[in-house]
Amino acid sequence: MPLPADDKKTPQEQDTPLITLKTGNQKMDATLSGFSRVLSRIQAWHWVAHLLRATDRFNDRLGSQFGAAITYFSFLSLIPILMVSFAAVGFVLASNPDLLAKLINKIVNSISDPNLANTLKSTVNTAIEQRTAVGLSGLLIALYSGISWMGNLREAIRAQSRDVWERNPQDREKIYTRYLRDFISLTGLVLALIITLSLTSIAGSAQKSIVDALGLGGIEWLRPVMTIITLAISVAANYLLFLWIFWILPRHKPKKKALLRGTLIAAIGFEVIKFVMTMMLPRLASSPSGAAFGSVIGLMAFFYFFARLTLFCAAWIATARYHGDTPVSEPEQATGSKQ
Repeated sequence: MPLPADDKKTPQEQDTPLITLKTGNQKMDATLSGFSRVLSRIQAWHWVAHLLRATDRFNDRLGSQFGAAITYFSFLSLIPILMVSFAAVGFVLASNPDLLAKLINKIVNSISDPNLANTLKSTVNTAIEQRTAVGLSGLLIALYSGISWMGNLREAIRAQSRDVWERNPQDREKIYTRYLRDFISLTGLVLALIITLSLTSIAGSAQKSIVDALGLGGIEWLRPVMTIITLAISVAANYLLFLWIFWILPRHKPKKKALLRGTLIAAIGFEVIKFVMTMMLPRLASSPSGAAFGSVIGLMAFFYFFARLTLFCAAWIATARYHGDTPVSEPEQATGSKQ
């Protein structure tokens, strides 16, 4: 009786699939082992290790959640600012009857529905009549919301800057001390923002005027050069703003080299955010839904990315390890530790 085909095979031939499987597993293990070694070497690089430490701290200390809270308070603070703006427009229109008449005529001529036109006319007149009340209430609400916004930003940055996640007992302040500190910080931030915006606008206008005065406006290769100069001025203005934030708001002062480098990263990142938002907002406004909600969505996205960038750079500064780097206010800290 003939034997089956499988029984005619030698032992070596019957074990061939098993040997092939073991060989494949060994090759896969060797590949994974080599990939792990390469990954470990990459993670051992100084800047990669620093980036991983900053990312871990940002995630562990709720950087995204803090960023969402800052975005909410930022958007909420716009309401009293709009109230103050409407009051200022009301004062301007009340003192300029000709401008008021032109505005009302433009409203009437641009709206075909007479009922809607009359409603808008009465709204404008009411805003002008109640401009003092609207302005004062807007100022008070803006002051309160601005102080609250600054307090949330300060606590979020301090959460990333502390050595431990929990707040120390000495970090707790009395409520009037905290509000006074936040008011002073808010005033300083507004001044820093005004200075940076003024520097950017003045520098841009000055360089355009100089080029036009010299008659060099028609030279093509000057355009990219002027663009680079404008970009450098804008980054420098951003640098001053973030330097104030990372130096003043944390209770534990950062180290010098980490502060300077982290501020530069924040300044460049903020310029990238502004460029992306400038490119995206016109596209959002082109659609029917974007025309109604595009500005709101864009504004909230801008605040959110600004908050995340600020908190991540705060975590990056706090996790920096540079040889020989010293704190910004080392003599003050030494004096405080002796006491």
